[in-house]
Amino acid sequence: MSKAQPSSPRAKTKKRARSAPPKPKKLPPYKVLLHNDDVNEMGYVVETIMELVRLPVEESIQKMLEAHHHGVALLLVTHKERAELLQEQFKSKKLTVTIEPVE
Repeated sequence: MSKAQPSSPRAKTKKRARSAPPKPKKLPPYKVLLHNDDVNEMGYVVETIMELVRLPVEESIQKMLEAHHHGVALLLVTHKERAELLQEQFKSKKLTVTIEPVE
């Protein structure tokens, strides 16, 4: 006489296809633009860029010079909330930064 194998609960259940988790919505990108500053010293502008945007010194100098010579420089592209935060932080340091959506 053969013994009946106890059936496992896994054997009776059918495998269900898992649906992929919903993808997070991508936030629309915004440009953060540094404007020329005739009041503050160039070193102060560079230090502020390094502090707030976390760019290396060489890149911060390039951004400052671009704003100085051309009137404006693109610091970075980020989501709106971070762009607004950076705008306020630069304002508190007496520097002009504007934001605009990327088209």
